[in-house]
Amino acid sequence: MDSHAHTAPGGRAFLGVEQSLTGRRWVGPDAATDRHALAIAQATDLPPVLCNILARIGVGPDMADRFLEPTLRDLMPDPSTLLGMDAAAAMIWSMVKSGKRIAVFADYDVDGGASAALLITWLRDLGQQATLYVPDRIDEGYGPNIPAMQKLAADHDLIVCVDCGTLSHEPIAAAKSAGAAVIVLDHHMGGETLPPADAVVNPNRMDETTDLTYLCAAGVVFMTLIAVNRLMRADGRSGPDLLQLLDLVALATVADVAPLLGLNRALVRQGLKVMAGRKRVGLTALADVAGVNTAPNSYHLGFLLGPRVNAGGRIGAADLGAQLLATDDPHTAEAYAQRLDALNTERRAIEAEVLAAATAQAETRGLDNPLVWAADDGWHPGVVGIVASRLKELANRPAIVIGFDGDEGKGSGRSVGRIDLGAAVATATREGLLAKGGGHKMAAGLTVTRDNLDPAMARISDLLERQGANDLGPRDLRIDGVLTPEAAQIDLIDRIQAAGPFGAGSPAPRFAFAAARIAYTKRVGETHLQVTFGGAQKLSAIAFRAFESEIGPALEGHKGAPLHLVGRLEVDDWGGRRKPKLRIEDVSDVT
Repeated sequence: MDSHAHTAPGGRAFLGVEQSLTGRRWVGPDAATDRHALAIAQATDLPPVLCNILARIGVGPDMADRFLEPTLRDLMPDPSTLLGMDAAAAMIWSMVKSGKRIAVFADYDVDGGASAALLITWLRDLGQQATLYVPDRIDEGYGPNIPAMQKLAADHDLIVCVDCGTLSHEPIAAAKSAGAAVIVLDHHMGGETLPPADAVVNPNRMDETTDLTYLCAAGVVFMTLIAVNRLMRADGRSGPDLLQLLDLVALATVADVAPLLGLNRALVRQGLKVMAGRKRVGLTALADVAGVNTAPNSYHLGFLLGPRVNAGGRIGAADLGAQLLATDDPHTAEAYAQRLDALNTERRAIEAEVLAAATAQAETRGLDNPLVWAADDGWHPGVVGIVASRLKELANRPAIVIGFDGDEGKGSGRSVGRIDLGAAVATATREGLLAKGGGHKMAAGLTVTRDNLDPAMARISDLLERQGANDLGPRDLRIDGVLTPEAAQIDLIDRIQAAGPFGAGSPAPRFAFAAARIAYTKRVGETHLQVTFGGAQKLSAIAFRAFESEIGPALEGHKGAPLHLVGRLEVDDWGGRRKPKLRIEDVSDVT
């Protein structure tokens, strides 16, 4: 069963749920989406459920079959369409061909680490060793700095800055003065002028006209390697197999919350297939310590592997994640993975402490402001971004969290929907309210002095209000339709997955199970709850962190009353047997 009849005319809430147990209003497909889904169903033999999902994504009836089988051949543009690409590719190949010394300067997050590993692996396949440099988050901060760039320039002919460098005018000038060539492969928002690098490839340069603004840095690096391989073929040389590098691109794309649309979707889809082959020893070791015992999907990348790679840059050795992704030694990979897993556990403890304090402060200030923010002394700069993300989810508002060390505060921000936080931070930086700042639409980093804290946050809040941040209401929960336990079978889930991978920009479909009868519940750990529901045909479910909200008590104490359940369908491979399972996200009383 799949029906949209539960969305009444006039914008009534889906299943009549104006406020669920988590305080959200349920919203189903609108009439236009219903009409679009019907057109797809009439033009194809696809299941109605899948037609609904394709309609929501915006796939036309004549494009459905092609969308379900995306190929890089169809979606990969000519790399030369990006400004600076031809110059960057020519310089890289020239340096490689002549055996010059190459260094890779990378950001300390997953995107930076994966981008660095792409270059290091590609060069190693050609018999060349590259030097990796990742700045320390606390001692050096984000991006190239003058001492590090001068030191690298003294011993290398080329420095490639990945996932950073677009705003690093002085450090790049210092490296150039010391005799090194510099290339920037980045995706962060550019300024009015470019740094004095030999080439800057960035789809978010101000003078760029391409529609590839959604690429993460690893996607930019991958396109650059395609361009270099093309030059190699022109010289009669065959380059390394780039398709085997797509596991790194997929990890970076998902972990950096880049939208899984267009080219990104094809990159991640193919990258997941490569990752399933378990040939990259670093990712294999990381998957093992994270308990990923099935074919990887975007959830594994975003919530299990990505945070562990990030842990080194957040609270440990800054280059540990990149080293893990780049190594070809299984024993080294196992040691790095174990260390990152331990650091991730430590990170979670630090995060919980900062989150509690930041939430209390933000609530006092008000969660209905255009900007939700918190700042205090001693908050670890490695977790402020995660905490900002939690505040964003709590308030459905852009959020910034800042940790001070003396007079200087380093912060990170996360945005929602259409609100461009990076632009607001860039404006406040140009106006001198921030000592340093940059980012993109959904995320930004900044440095601010204690005296400028309140004026800077007030200015950013004003800029966000002008974008409409003050008009954002409680976060709606968008639902794709209603299913019954009888309909939620493996073959249907497999058909749904063909519309994926799902993630940022293309969220996994949610389904409601109306007036469900709970048959069994069992606590798992302190906060999770296993559930079985249905009549003659029952469906297993899991509600993670159920007892951190009203969901857990409601499911556990249902007393036979029916409940509306909403969640995402997935396949449970535990024990080698594939079974359908619902990941419960929200619950409502039946009214």
